[in-house]
Amino acid sequence: MTMDRRNVIKRIGGAGVAATLAGCSVQESGDGGSGDGSSGDGGDGSSGDGSSGTEQEPAGTATAWYSLSESELATRKEIISAFNEESRHTIDGADISDLQQKTSSAIPAGEGPQTFDWAHDWAGNTFEQGFIVDQSDKVSVELSQFTEAAQTAVQYDGNLIGLPYAAETVTPIANMDIVDSAPSSVSEMVSMMEEHHDPDNGQYGLAYPINSYFTSAWLQAFGGYFFELGGDPELGVAQDEFIRGLEFLMENLRPYMPNDPGYSPQAATFQEGNAAFTINGPWSLTAMDDNDINYQVLPFPSMESGQPTPYTGIQTWYFAKPMGTEGPAAKAARSFIEWFVTNDDHLRTLAQEQGSIPVKKSILEEGDLPDVVSAFGASAEQGRPMPAAPRMGDVWGPVDSALVKVFNGDASAEQALTTAAEQIRSNW
Repeated sequence: MTMDRRNVIKRIGGAGVAATLAGCSVQESGDGGSGDGSSGDGGDGSSGDGSSGTEQEPAGTATAWYSLSESELATRKEIISAFNEESRHTIDGADISDLQQKTSSAIPAGEGPQTFDWAHDWAGNTFEQGFIVDQSDKVSVELSQFTEAAQTAVQYDGNLIGLPYAAETVTPIANMDIVDSAPSSVSEMVSMMEEHHDPDNGQYGLAYPINSYFTSAWLQAFGGYFFELGGDPELGVAQDEFIRGLEFLMENLRPYMPNDPGYSPQAATFQEGNAAFTINGPWSLTAMDDNDINYQVLPFPSMESGQPTPYTGIQTWYFAKPMGTEGPAAKAARSFIEWFVTNDDHLRTLAQEQGSIPVKKSILEEGDLPDVVSAFGASAEQGRPMPAAPRMGDVWGPVDSALVKVFNGDASAEQALTTAAEQIRSNW
């Protein structure tokens, strides 16, 4: 089982995207790119060169699935509308509450979408199960225009299984109406938490969702790891370094948090102005803006020993199995995906308004990104990409359960993680 690490929170948002996109050209995607996905650079926001003859082919309608929060959903609809207005193809977007379960059941039944949007860690499982397909000989954008991490993320076992549009990770965020300055070290941050922690009056030092993805920065801070293909051993959750990371988290951060470890209560505590700090991702900023929180996004502060090493994800439009048939719907989906991942206007708008971390190098090299994106980017740079290997799907759930047990005081870090490792190996 792959981790649904963010529940109903995800990805892009922001007002005015449709206006920004107005007038942006959408061209027909090519059908015969080279094996590395290179026959056009897409640098002007187009999705191909509109080769002669394609206008005589029938226009296609494709289905795109995603799972977004309410605030993000409105923006996604605007973006799809902008594409549909400019392209001869049509995209029917659908927000799916349980995207993993629905894709797993619908695609084998021939009822799934042509494309779906999720982080890159689904690549291994979905490809091995036949839910996504290689399109390396079909795309007409160059992978070289994306960051190295993004290029790697969308390739599995030599197959191009999607195209990337953003990076994501979690990082500290401070309420600047509560704290006077940004901490430069973890120990300074903990001192600030203690100073502003007053649970009897509904005030907390830290509001922090507890699951594998969100806490990965500390679990991997001392050289530990969840899973490494070819590692010795591949599974690292019961190793001393990983246990030390969990103990650090519980000793230094747990005392200043609300008692419910779930995403919603932790996020709401900060969004309502009742915590000095949170650790969350760019998808959380819209709710903070809506509540007029005076926040500052921070890179992970330094540690006396170790380094926070959060998991990072690459947001990917996957090539679902129905794209393997070269009909109008497949061409419509490919045209949309290529447009989405190369359109400078809306990628820049998402960065400026929502803290989305671009993976298109030309945008990053311009150097005019807002401080919010720079902070997320700094934490992502010191992070570690989530493994996309199929075995990793069995790691998330047991570790999540172990974290909650330790958080609630029902087991020590060593006991809980040893049990989690046994369960993972049993699942394998």
